[in-house]
Amino acid sequence: MENWITRGVAAICAVGSTALFWTFGVFLAVPWRESRMLSLNSIEWQVLGIPLLTGLAVTWGALHILAIADRASSPRLYLTIVVALAIISIMAVLGGMSWSGERIALTAP
Repeated sequence: MENWITRGVAAICAVGSTALFWTFGVFLAVPWRESRMLSLNSIEWQVLGIPLLTGLAVTWGALHILAIADRASSPRLYLTIVVALAIISIMAVLGGMSWSGERIALTAP
């Protein structure tokens, strides 16, 4: 029973990190589309950095909480979840970029 509670808390954290990575993708779309990733100003660095760093921290926390429940008892399940969360995080960034890119395309003259 305790493992399921721990897994539930880890899942809530993982969903939060996915939302943060999606937000990062939303803000990443404009400079990426304009090919000016190396010439961002300080405000843009903050807008990109906060969801990215917070998302990484929350993902690390989710994996740490999950490790309490599953790392010793079922290491293959833990490794599978780590890989799945990495793929989901990358897909969330791409999804946010796609969502923002569509909004830019709809409003472009």
